[in-house]
Parts: sequence; structure tokens; C-alpha cells
Amino acid sequence: MANISGFPFQYLEVQFDKEGNVFDQSEVDTVLNFVSQHTVTDLFVISHGWNNDMDEARGLYKRFFDRVNDIASNEKVPGTDSRKFAVLGILWPSKKFAEEELIPSGAAGISSAVTVDFLQKQLDNLKGVFDKADADVDIEKAKQLVPQLENSPKAQRDFADLIRQLPNRREINPEDASDRFFALDGTELMKRMSKPAFAPPAHSGPVGGASSISSPGTSSGGAAGIGSLFTGIKSAARNLLNFTTYYQMKERAGVVGRSGVNQLIRKIQTNAPEIKIHLIGHSFGGRLVTAAAFGPDDQPPIKVNTMSLLQAAFSHNGFAQRFDGSHDGFFRKVITDSRIAGPILITCSKNDKAVGIAYPLASLIAGQNASDLGDKNDPFGGIGRNGAQKTPEASDGLLEPVGAAYQFQTGKLYNLNGDTLIMGHSDISKDEIAYALLTSVVST
Repeated sequence: MANISGFPFQYLEVQFDKEGNVFDQSEVDTVLNFVSQHTVTDLFVISHGWNNDMDEARGLYKRFFDRVNDIASNEKVPGTDSRKFAVLGILWPSKKFAEEELIPSGAAGISSAVTVDFLQKQLDNLKGVFDKADADVDIEKAKQLVPQLENSPKAQRDFADLIRQLPNRREINPEDASDRFFALDGTELMKRMSKPAFAPPAHSGPVGGASSISSPGTSSGGAAGIGSLFTGIKSAARNLLNFTTYYQMKERAGVVGRSGVNQLIRKIQTNAPEIKIHLIGHSFGGRLVTAAAFGPDDQPPIKVNTMSLLQAAFSHNGFAQRFDGSHDGFFRKVITDSRIAGPILITCSKNDKAVGIAYPLASLIAGQNASDLGDKNDPFGGIGRNGAQKTPEASDGLLEPVGAAYQFQTGKLYNLNGDTLIMGHSDISKDEIAYALLTSVVST
């Protein structure tokens, strides 16, 4: 059993590989033995997103549950005194975007010049990330093309084609323009991605629609996305690397959640059918836990009591009903099949730069002017920025102070705008979030 010094609850963890296989079976055995003792009423299952280092994930878990423990132990939420909590930390191999400034430990800023050396360094950093067997060979080929990108249309096309073939293609859909990403001619793709991508600051209202559009390069709202200050082919190459990394991590989070984590929860519920399961996902972990609730097509749904998506990195149309007039969101069945028995909480903030990366890029891929998009009206917006959109079961509100009277209902989604509280992608260790989480828990 993992030991995190000072962790406020009983903590267990299970590591998964990139295909959703359990890394160490003894970790699963420990979890099953523990729940079989029937000493806890509620199990929080939490997943990180962008983290190369497992200690980063564990640190995030500790900071977050310190806040949860403080709210619970001080009886800020009536009903928690009758609950006994434990935490199951999920660890999986994720990867940061090339834009290091958007992750807390990163060093490069969005004002850094996009140079040949920068691109080649980012390509080196991506070795070992992709699932394709010979991906590193293709990365090395792409590195050799970087000095030619500025003046050679053929090099641009070949670069785009090499990068796009790095990930496996299992989750291609229109929500994030990945269907067009793989279908476009390489030259045309580079041309589209050479434009500035900018997620403008949102209005400070309940969900954060944009009341005005800021020009690329302004600092208002702190919501600039990848490529916001630069245009041109080298900027296109950086954008291409980031979107490809996004796609790989999106796919991997889905695989780990839908297979490995889903099966683990099934085993937990077989050993302790009375235990309440509360899924919590940060960043791409939001997609992972949603995929876990979604589950495989050939098995009945698992029983999940609540789900909290904290600055989640997937489409704001993920739960939508016919978001483009014909397609439902990829995870629509989670709602229509009532796979979450209680409420679903979704934190969202205009200050989350990382969630703002992929979706302005998707707008570029679709041939739109991303500098005019990024809010809830953008067909390619992120759920961690705008909440769940075009979802009849979702309502808009604010992340309220501790002590507020939430009225959470079964089967509903709550977009909790945190513009005044959440200042960045990993800024989730907040009393207000812990309070909302525990309020949802005691409603089940």
C-alpha cells in the first residue's frame, strides 16, 4: 500500500500502463482486501491529468484532500460525520503539452520564440510518448525536416504527415475536429495551423461567455492559448505537436478509463457492494473517469454515485445532445443511461490556459478564425473553460463559498464557474471545491 506522509484519509493507489493494464497486481489485491473489510462508506477514485512524475500526481492528491478533510472535519457539510472516507489514486502515463508554461513546473513561456532548436527539443521530448511501434523513428525523421519548414512546401507536408501518424487512431470524432485533423491534406493543415490560436477571456458571469474579444498578445484574462503571439510555419509546427499530443493523451485516457479503471471498480463493487463510489478527475483525468463510467459496450454499467470533473480537458460538447444538429457527444450515454446516480459537478474557469489549448487549435483545423472563438459559443470549446454545453440536463451557476445552499439533484450536471477562484489549470485545491464535492456526496 502506498504511503503518503500526512495524507488525511486512508490512501490506496493502482498504477496502469498506457493500454489500461494493471502495472502491479499486488496493488489491486491490497485495494480489494481493504474494501472487503467494510470499514469505509465512501471511496473517492481520483485521476490526474498532465503529469510525467507520479510524485506530482500524489502531491496534487494530498493538497486536494487536505482541503476535503478540513471541510469534513470541521463539519462544514452536515452528514459527513456519518461517513468514513478512503481515497483510491489512479496513476497512468500521461504527457505534458509542448507549451511548458501551461503546466506548473514548466519553464518556457508563450512569449518564447518558436525556433528550430525549440521544435527539435520538443520532438525529442515526445520520444517514448506515442503508442505506434516505430513512433520514435518517425519523430527523428520529422526533426530532420524542421530546418526546411520555412521554405519548403514539401517539407511542410511531409512533416505534417509524419506527426499525424504517431498516435493510433481509435477515437476520431467531430467534437474536437480530430476527424478533419487526420483527413486534411498536410500542406493545407500546416497552412491552417499557422494562424494565431487565441482563447479570449470570458465574461465573469455564471458560465463565462465572451463579452468582448481581445486581440492576440493581450494579457487580459490570462487565457492566451498556444501560438497566440506567433504566426507562420514554425508556429504551425508547434501547434501540430500540441494537438497531436492532445489527441494521444485523449485516446490514452479513454483506454485506461474504459478498460482498466472500469474493471477495477467492478471488482471493488463485487467485494463491497455497499460502498459508494465518487469519481474525481482533473485535466485529462476528467476524461479518464468519464470513460470509466461509460465503460465497455459489452458489459453492464458500473454503479457510480457522483462524479466531479475539475478543469477537465475534453470537449464541452462531450455530454451534448446533437451538438451539431446530428451528432451526440461522445459521452452522451453517461447521461441518458443514468450511469451516474447522483449529481455531476463541473468546474470551469476562463483562467485555465491549458484547457484553452486544444480547442482553439481545433478551430484552426476546421478552418475557422480561432482568435474570435474560445467561449461557450465555440463549437470546439473545452469543458474546463465553459462547462457542459448543449446538454439539456446541465445548469449554469457559480462555485459558491463554503456554507452556501447548493440544491444538487440526481442525474443533473452543474457547471460551476470559478473565474474568481480558479486562477490556473491545476488550481483546484480550494475549500470551495471541496465543499461542493462533499455537498454532492452527502446528497447520495
